[in-house]
Amino acid sequence: MANVAVIGAQWGDEGKGKVVDWLSNRAEVVVRFQGGHNAGHTLVVGDRVYKLSLLPSGVVQGKRSVIGSGVVVDPWALLDEIARVGAQGVAVTPDLLTLADNASLILPLHRDLDGAREAQAGAGRIGTTGRGIGPAYEDKVGRRAVRVADLADPQALEARITRLLAHHGALRRGLDLPEVDGEALKRDLLELAPKVLPFARPAWRVLQADVRAGRRILFEGAQGTLLDVDHGTYPYVTSSNTVAGQAAAGAGVGPEAVGFVLGIVKAYTTRVGEGPFPTELFDENGRRLGERGREFGTVTGRQRRCGWFDAVLVRQALAISGAHGVALTKLDVLDGFERLMVCTGYRLGPDLLDHLPAGMSAQAAVEPVYEVLEGWGESTAGGRSWRDLPAAAVKYVRRLEELIEAPVVILSTSPERDDVILVRDPFQG
Repeated sequence: MANVAVIGAQWGDEGKGKVVDWLSNRAEVVVRFQGGHNAGHTLVVGDRVYKLSLLPSGVVQGKRSVIGSGVVVDPWALLDEIARVGAQGVAVTPDLLTLADNASLILPLHRDLDGAREAQAGAGRIGTTGRGIGPAYEDKVGRRAVRVADLADPQALEARITRLLAHHGALRRGLDLPEVDGEALKRDLLELAPKVLPFARPAWRVLQADVRAGRRILFEGAQGTLLDVDHGTYPYVTSSNTVAGQAAAGAGVGPEAVGFVLGIVKAYTTRVGEGPFPTELFDENGRRLGERGREFGTVTGRQRRCGWFDAVLVRQALAISGAHGVALTKLDVLDGFERLMVCTGYRLGPDLLDHLPAGMSAQAAVEPVYEVLEGWGESTAGGRSWRDLPAAAVKYVRRLEELIEAPVVILSTSPERDDVILVRDPFQG
């Protein structure tokens, strides 16, 4: 049996929550390996809807779950989320959840900095969620972050806070933010420490034992490849690596343990926030996609920008992560369109491109080259075999496979967990 790493192959919001929830039935351990509570997953289990931001999706299934060191953790948000799912009948205990003791923390000062920077940037804003993710990653690589393990050592915690505030003091003065009360911050952290520390342990050791025991591990990525800090539409990206290669580093396992790489791909394209979007629609078709797909962010509630499927971007994203196959989601949203457009290349001045260039101006200037495909009037919603789908829908899927150079191994036809067509089980390798 293979382990599976799930990554988004667009700008996030591809429907990873449902796919991860479905796969977690087959997994024994579920691991979050990057991002923070800016990532939202909506899980529909029977008549219950769970909205998770930081917790691995496996907790809903009662599967042992791990928050790896590649994740930045807001401890207050974590405790709130544990309480929220607890009210829905899911008891998150230290036996169920492992929090990497070397994970970096998101603090209130990170949220302050995030919001102040966005406000100051005006029209040049990135479009962050304002939850402090970027500033927390900055402090992590700047070697001044407070980490989970520091909550157990008041003396070390004080030293960490002193170093951190030496840096943030100057930033806050430049942004007209009030000074941080270091003693109050230390007191607040020590107050929540007894609630957080029972979950803390060396995640890499826990996962090493799982790998050696041959347990099926699901590595759960957040956001999407096009938001990767290296490979995305920079600077309109998140602050972590969202590609499959990060699964190993962010969890604390060797690369060989990652296994089957599954890219999650929506049957059209959406993005939240600022940045280039070559196939974005501003017409009735775009409005229709947004309404039918209920395109609002799980975490932010912001309306997503909608557009036609961009095979160029997806092919590029899958290549960067070495994806073995894709899960295609929200096919049913396309029901009723007479014709569908798929981007197969870009024009940039006189040049025809088969990839998205790295330059910011070039990314904003590319124009999509479209191929027109036949739509279908019948419903695909709830389909669980190819026989349930209209012929034109099957042709659409097959054409996407050709253009993105990867097979569809899972096809999702509604938000319901069991409404899928399984072509190949990723856990079988």
